[in-house]
Amino acid sequence: MSVVGFDVGFQSCYVAVARAGGIETVANEYSDRCTPSFVSFGPRNRSIGAAAKSQVVTNCKNTVQGFKRFHGRAFSDPYVQAAKSSLVFDLAQMPTGTTGIKVMYMEEEKVFSIEQVTAMLLTKLKETAEAALKKPVADCVISVPSFFTDAERRSVMDAAQIAGLNCLRLMNDTTAVALAYGIYKQDLPAPEEKPRTVVFVDVGHAGYQVSVCAFNKGKLKVRLFLHILSMVLVLNRHSMLIFKAGLGLKKEDIYAVEIMGGASRTPAIKDRISKFFGKELSTTLNADEAVARGCALQVSSRAEWHMSHAVLHCSDCEVFPKNHAAPFSKVLTFYRREPFSLEAYYNNPKELPYSDPTIGQFTIQKVVPQPSGESSKVKVKVRVNVHGVFSVSSASLVEVVKSAEGEEPMEMDTPVKEDENKMQVDQEVQKAQGDDQKEHADKKSDTEDMETSTEDNKQEEKKNEQPPQAKKAKVKTKTVDLPIENSLNWQLAGEALNLFVENEGKMIMQDKLEKERNDAKNYVEEYVYEMRDKLHGVLENFVSEADRDSFSLKLEDTENWLYEEGEDQQKQVYIDKLVELKKLGEPIQNRYTEAEERPKALDELGRQIQQYTKVVEAYKAKDELYDHLDELEMMKVDKQMNEAMTWMNNKMNLQSKQSLSQDPVVKAQEIQAKTKELYSACNHIVTKPKPKVEPPKEETAAEQNGPVNGQEGSEAQTGNPEKGQAAPETTEAKLPEMDIN
Repeated sequence: MSVVGFDVGFQSCYVAVARAGGIETVANEYSDRCTPSFVSFGPRNRSIGAAAKSQVVTNCKNTVQGFKRFHGRAFSDPYVQAAKSSLVFDLAQMPTGTTGIKVMYMEEEKVFSIEQVTAMLLTKLKETAEAALKKPVADCVISVPSFFTDAERRSVMDAAQIAGLNCLRLMNDTTAVALAYGIYKQDLPAPEEKPRTVVFVDVGHAGYQVSVCAFNKGKLKVRLFLHILSMVLVLNRHSMLIFKAGLGLKKEDIYAVEIMGGASRTPAIKDRISKFFGKELSTTLNADEAVARGCALQVSSRAEWHMSHAVLHCSDCEVFPKNHAAPFSKVLTFYRREPFSLEAYYNNPKELPYSDPTIGQFTIQKVVPQPSGESSKVKVKVRVNVHGVFSVSSASLVEVVKSAEGEEPMEMDTPVKEDENKMQVDQEVQKAQGDDQKEHADKKSDTEDMETSTEDNKQEEKKNEQPPQAKKAKVKTKTVDLPIENSLNWQLAGEALNLFVENEGKMIMQDKLEKERNDAKNYVEEYVYEMRDKLHGVLENFVSEADRDSFSLKLEDTENWLYEEGEDQQKQVYIDKLVELKKLGEPIQNRYTEAEERPKALDELGRQIQQYTKVVEAYKAKDELYDHLDELEMMKVDKQMNEAMTWMNNKMNLQSKQSLSQDPVVKAQEIQAKTKELYSACNHIVTKPKPKVEPPKEETAAEQNGPVNGQEGSEAQTGNPEKGQAAPETTEAKLPEMDIN
């Protein structure tokens, strides 16, 4: 399976595929590996990519760009409101409160969500990948900025689903760049040695990110320290000092500083970054394509990445701290008598490039107390998946069941009333994260298990101190799965998502029909221009003056029709118009083609006749090469040859009297058929091989000369059938294999 990586940037996109043992960045229909992040809406179809960018001036109100920054944001978001005034196109509020884009499409005013517009761009990138791979594309890896929050990541995932793509992973830009840098390096330190530290500075069109990666053979760790989202790029001393303080690295600890991104070629930016680190900048990576290549590589890697934002809180409990490894799962234990809700949010809004720190609310339903009236034990599994998206994946209630008499029950500690509002945290390490991440997770799991199992240990000690006669009654438990109601921040509802998928399919079909209609119109226009030029050029001698004037007038009328009432017609109208023109133009074109092909066909027929004439003459002259041929068959060859020659001379004489502007007397196809007929009738006769004359057998000569080398005893024994012993191999039997003069 080919792996496709999509780098969906603020201003441009790149598509990379893994094939033929390497990574290749593929080109679009314009032979350009860069596809602009533009979508333009017209009265009949959409234009995406380079075609949309060309309409920025002529159709500015309906050509959108830079919409990536509005993913997962409410229309009332201060960031959106501040950006409205600088946009050429209009923003509008969706029914759900999120940001939409208002355009005129199909001569109607429509509002498309950010997910829909991004899906349109992804559809174009998908078509580019399919054209390069010559097969359908479904699975992909999409890059996102490392500072994208939970809501923004879910918005990108929804866009991929609308486009009919199965996003295997949302990959941070910085992780993709690090992977593209280190995957082919052969000189990295061994796992037990000190890692090689490389700083990556990604200076994009709308923001920049800085990351530090530690490389060992077969292992890389990425940690993010600085990211700024801004329409105006600012590289100030303050932000760099924050980076330096958090990094804790010296100049000599840094092996290289790699710079990439759309704005990385600006001399002032390069100079500022170089002075800060005190090192010459390295440009071993392709500044534009590194992210897409890293996305295509990620399936074969085991890169560990970390969450770039602050702690994820859940009911005032720190669950996933900043820079926590992902994907990762944890199990939270609650004691409750009734359904309850959990709220997940980022705990430090100041570090968040997003106005709302809330991730969502999760209601655990159908929680009931134990039969004894005590609180039930509820286990809730929370997870940050490979996309960096938080979710409550499952919840279960531990129900205490009285054991039947005679059964061997299972022991269970009865919860203490004081612990009703306490919560315990266990961690489930994801086995699929590779050896390094697993080791890291196991260490963390051991630590937290020790911290959260203290209460149980105390109860166990108390239990052991009790006298044997005070033993508690034994009970057994069973687990009951609980339904969870999710209320995620700005999450698309399932019905809306399905509607968007359906609408995208309709728009793709409309674009296809419009393309076919435009192609049919273009064929008519091309034919008009082509024939008008040829009528006064190569076809001038193959049409009469009256026919040329009539056809030229028809072509001129068709051209005028195309730019007037024929400007916007159905596909079939253009097809009919082309057929009508070809009825006049094809006879002229055919006469020209025949004049080009007929001499070649006549030369081939003449060559065949000349060849067979020589054979017949040689046969009549008693040439020993042909004296084995049958006389009747040679007479047949002579007859066929003469008939073909007469036919050819007759046709050539008639054609010489014809004008070039008249239809030919004989066509090249007829001459070729005559040549084939002559070949089939004569070739097998004149090429019949001469029979071979076999020389006299050598055995006869041997018999006349008698025995060789005095082997009389052997011959006597061989020729005596009365003796019952096996006869040895005789000289006579060997004679056919010997060379005897």
